[in-house]
Amino acid sequence: MRIRVVHETSYTYEQPARGLIQILRLTPRDHDGQYIRRWRIDTSVDGRLTAREDGFGNVVHWFTPDEAADTLMIRVTGEADTDDTHGVVRGAVERLPDLFYLRETDFCTTSPELHELAATAAKGAQDPLTILHRLMEAVHGAMTFEPGPATSAVPAAKALATGSGNPQDITHVFIAAARHLNIPARYVAGYRARDDGEAEVEAPHGWAEALVPDLGWVAFDAVHKISPSEQYIRLAMGLDYLGAAPIRGSRMGGGTETLDVKLRVEQGKSAVQC
Repeated sequence: MRIRVVHETSYTYEQPARGLIQILRLTPRDHDGQYIRRWRIDTSVDGRLTAREDGFGNVVHWFTPDEAADTLMIRVTGEADTDDTHGVVRGAVERLPDLFYLRETDFCTTSPELHELAATAAKGAQDPLTILHRLMEAVHGAMTFEPGPATSAVPAAKALATGSGNPQDITHVFIAAARHLNIPARYVAGYRARDDGEAEVEAPHGWAEALVPDLGWVAFDAVHKISPSEQYIRLAMGLDYLGAAPIRGSRMGGGTETLDVKLRVEQGKSAVQC
């Protein structure tokens, strides 16, 4: 499948903001089932865009405007060819040992309720793949999806107690439960083309990857109760949302900030499709 992305993030500041720094994890890498044909980042103001690699192996750009600005738009345009690997991730850059992904974070906290959810999913199952599929179904059944900005994400224990959340919340519940079962798990940020063919998407998506013996890292989307297919573009990964967030930044001054996100993810025909 060919997927085309146009992702615009616009900031408006009450007063010109100084010392703006935007950290962008907005550039995907090639791996089995994901081949980037073209990809670029543009900004509405002049500045320096420097490419680096973080500790997870994500491509990270640091953007610093030349002058104070009262508006800033970051625009991503790209095109990728994808194949269905049934959620199995191969050929991706791996910089950290597997056991690193057992670490608890502030967003992936546990609770007695979360322990019970994990134990119920694992009951009677011997192999990790079966446990993880059951866990994905359990989290999907326990949580109601509510669209919302990633910045409103809450810790996994609180999200489960509430019973609803955005993709980041639901994914954090899955990750926290998997780690409680001693299964390494991590957060993935990316794009998902809608099933109905509509191009407009509210925000970048989030899902999890968990380590399965003899298979490696396998992706699980508890929001939609599926293993990610050719409809997904994988951008970045981390221990939780904060480590994989497509855009994070800081500034001095500027007063009140207004954020607007416009995202189109379109399906098309790739060169290898008939």
